[in-house]
Amino acid sequence: MTFKRPYRAGLAALAVGLFAATAAYAEPTVNKGDNAWMLTSTVLVLLMTIPGLALFYGGLVRSKNMLSVLMQVFYTVCIVTVIWALYGYSLAFTGGSDFIGGFSKAFLMGVTPDSKAATFSVDANISELVYVCFQMTFAAITPCLIVGSFAERMKFSAVALFIPLWVTLIYFPIAHMVWYWAGPDAISDAVKALAGGTVVHINSGIAGLVGALLVGKRVGYGKDLMAPHSLTMTMIGASLLWVGWFGFNAGSNLEATGGAALAMTNSFVATAAAALAWMFAEWIVKGHPSVLGALSGAVAGLVAVTPAAGYSGPMGAIVLGLVVGVVCLFFVTVVKNALGYDDALDVFGVHCIGGIIGALGTGILVNPALGGTGIMDYVTGKIADYDFVAQMTSQAWGVGTTLVWSGVGSAILYKVVDVVVGLRANVETEREGLDITEHTERAYNM
Repeated sequence: MTFKRPYRAGLAALAVGLFAATAAYAEPTVNKGDNAWMLTSTVLVLLMTIPGLALFYGGLVRSKNMLSVLMQVFYTVCIVTVIWALYGYSLAFTGGSDFIGGFSKAFLMGVTPDSKAATFSVDANISELVYVCFQMTFAAITPCLIVGSFAERMKFSAVALFIPLWVTLIYFPIAHMVWYWAGPDAISDAVKALAGGTVVHINSGIAGLVGALLVGKRVGYGKDLMAPHSLTMTMIGASLLWVGWFGFNAGSNLEATGGAALAMTNSFVATAAAALAWMFAEWIVKGHPSVLGALSGAVAGLVAVTPAAGYSGPMGAIVLGLVVGVVCLFFVTVVKNALGYDDALDVFGVHCIGGIIGALGTGILVNPALGGTGIMDYVTGKIADYDFVAQMTSQAWGVGTTLVWSGVGSAILYKVVDVVVGLRANVETEREGLDITEHTERAYNM
């Protein structure tokens, strides 16, 4: 009996196999390297907030209010995380109108371990759950920044009500308007991707200033000594902020590519330059370099380089850092003293002003002639010709929209909260300290 090889059947099977392999290859796949980088970046951004920002702010207030600041930051992270999963992600990152998304992914409906999120490259995807968590950390840290402006005098009940209202009505629309896109195959204008500093820093900074004005000055402001109780703690917090910020900036590239490497490099050099600029400017003006000045300059540099991190060249980032260090110093000293407002931890002077400088500066530094990357035109698939007027108009529009939306909207929300629970702790409570009066605990045993 002879054995006949089933050539036709074999060829048919081979054809089916090749077709299946081709079909499988054509399916969008998750890049494991990008996924791993985004998992890491997400944890780094959480590190920025708790413990980074919490310790940075905590060290800057008086010891009797240390726990109140830690509690406000920790509460904000927790409440925003839950809200983000319930409806925040859906409102910010699904289609809808130009101003807000919809509820198609409320309760993370349809978001599974197998669903994918687009990056900035065709056919390069990450797990959607990773993207959900990454953007969740941004949503959490932004309202935490506001806490510093009214530190040491707002009731915890007011904070507990204000934060959910603010992220829902202010943050989610701004995040959608600036950051939402359907991926590289569906966008014709990538300019909006430059405006990263608006969603977090300008947004929170102007809300902080409005809060400081409406809540009013701390009891004894301008008369009593209100020095930071632990600059050691602030140093630890600032250092953790810098470390975590690499996830913030380099992670925003969404891919482990040269773009992430550029963002990391710029986050190094701009931050260092800003810290030095603030320190030396303070040394010249006041006759001494301070630790707080160097730390504040570093944070200002991180703020300013955030929108520019993936678009500026390293030399441009250094210039940006030098500029923002001096300008923010001017705002937290000269301007603040002249106007007399009590922005306790200089949220407006560092985050809002630094964010504005960064957003507008990015429009300049993105120019390839200045070492920038230029703007990718996803229609033609190449870098578009640089147009200074168009780019600066786009950046200024983003800045102005955020200032108006967040400024006016936040004022309304503060007033609503004031009517419902009251904003301000009473004088006796404030004098004794919010730690013991609000939380019946002390940060330190004396």
